[in-house]
Amino acid sequence: MRRGTKRILGLGVLAAAGYAVWRALEARKVDTGVTWQQQPFPYPPEPRERAAPAITPDATDATDPAWVDADEGACPVSHPVKAKLTSGIFHEPGSANYERTNADRCYRSPADAEADGLRASKV
Repeated sequence: MRRGTKRILGLGVLAAAGYAVWRALEARKVDTGVTWQQQPFPYPPEPRERAAPAITPDATDATDPAWVDADEGACPVSHPVKAKLTSGIFHEPGSANYERTNADRCYRSPADAEADGLRASKV
């Protein structure tokens, strides 16, 4: 019984050491921007440069956050959607209660507010 327990513990230690080495090697990998494309059987794989990600018109700038804190209940022009965190509701410009709402947060768009778990006002 003791011999089996020692073997199991020894295998566990060996597996943990192997995992630690594997993680250390993975952390040292450098992204070179090159991928390998498979070729038909007699030929080896060919290196290909990865294409740069396409910039779509709806892609946002990393310096422009999805939401900002409201300044005394008012929202800046860049983030016009007002949100109340206590109620979980957001108000778009032109809605019935937009003017009288003192915002906690201001969002760029209704989609950003919905992505943050808020719902649109019903009026």
